[in-house]
Amino acid sequence: MINSMEVMETNLMVSEHNLDVRTITIGISLLDCMDTDIDKVCENVYNKITRIAGDLIPTGEAIEKEIGIPIVNKRISVTPAAIVGEAACHTPGDYVKLAKALDRAAKAVGVNFIGGYSAIVSKSMTKGEELLIRSIPEAMASTDIVCSSINLGSTKTGINMDAVRLMGEIIKETAEYTKENDSLGCAKLVVFCNAPDDNPFMAGAFHGVTEGDAVINVGVSGPGVVRHALTQVRGESFEVLCETIKKTAFKITRVGQYVAREASKRLGIPFGIIDLSLAPTPAEGDSVADILCEIGLERAGAPGTTAALALLNDQVKKGGVMASSYVGGLSGAFIPVSEDQGMIDAVNDGALTLEKLEAMTCVCSVGLDMIAIPGDVSAATISGIIADELAIGMVNQKTTAVRIIPVIGKDVGDTVEFGGLLGYAPVMPVNRFDCSAFINRKGRIPAPIHSFKN
Repeated sequence: MINSMEVMETNLMVSEHNLDVRTITIGISLLDCMDTDIDKVCENVYNKITRIAGDLIPTGEAIEKEIGIPIVNKRISVTPAAIVGEAACHTPGDYVKLAKALDRAAKAVGVNFIGGYSAIVSKSMTKGEELLIRSIPEAMASTDIVCSSINLGSTKTGINMDAVRLMGEIIKETAEYTKENDSLGCAKLVVFCNAPDDNPFMAGAFHGVTEGDAVINVGVSGPGVVRHALTQVRGESFEVLCETIKKTAFKITRVGQYVAREASKRLGIPFGIIDLSLAPTPAEGDSVADILCEIGLERAGAPGTTAALALLNDQVKKGGVMASSYVGGLSGAFIPVSEDQGMIDAVNDGALTLEKLEAMTCVCSVGLDMIAIPGDVSAATISGIIADELAIGMVNQKTTAVRIIPVIGKDVGDTVEFGGLLGYAPVMPVNRFDCSAFINRKGRIPAPIHSFKN
């Protein structure tokens, strides 16, 4: 039970420190929507999504009003579309039809985004999976709220370098398809190593095949709350610092647990997980970078940044798992550049580089996220950046990802406006030394020796 003191404390977190429930995400299995006719698949997909998720928006709004805590997004994730369309899709255009059906269904129920235009190709690709990947540029350009994710590697299988090479080309092509909107299509596209089946956050959400017919997953955020708590313990020891973060994360997760249980009960859909990811927004004070500064850094990117981020991430998880038995998804600290004003300031001040961000991803929740780069960067260089990030995930047995945006027509020193929660980003410099001979090798990088645990 949540007592009156916790209610008052939570209200203060909301009113002054940007506490919110970032998303209620319904995961929906589309395995029973498969058919050999693409039009029938699209019809089945539309009908199932609108039937199961039809009450998500009014239910989320009712909970939001009753408890006084903002629920910023309501979202849907579905079975990876490459699987759903495998029997019916014979061209990239067929998969685009499926993407448009997902877009129509998501708009019909009123959600912010739908994730799952995805393929899991960590070892190799089926014909259908390759067709879906090749359809991504057109699919992202011809839909508004469909998000795409491709898992290219895992600790157990290694890294599929053929798919890494292809995704470098696809990201460049997606940027070209959406160049009139500052290559916005790339903001809806992410590649993974060790992608989880139950992530409620976009653009990487999909409903894994290990999941049931439908599930409620909730993502909670609260960088501003953590930062405020740390202002009360300035100059204290690491022990006090860690305890403060842990206790704050516990309180934030309790909010998510309550919302998830209520949504599950009212919608009649089983509760899955709480994802406690400190996901920043462009709002003043809602920044992971500002937490790092409160810990003791002049700017994110200064020496000590990776250690401070490791401490933060670990204590957030320790607090979260005490508040809920089902913490999952990504759960940790996101470090997207465009969505975090403190990160943007650090880049503009020269404190934070792409290489330092890569080092930080060794210890944080995900990876290189919402990073704008010059539009003339080669596909091979993008593939090299992806390969480096996936190697960190593979070797360290963690989820890593890349959501990078080569902005056509923009160069270092320019700024790109994405709007809304996506914010804006300075275009960052990229190491231009050539890696194409490495990227153009065929096959896959083998799994590390410590993956053999059977």
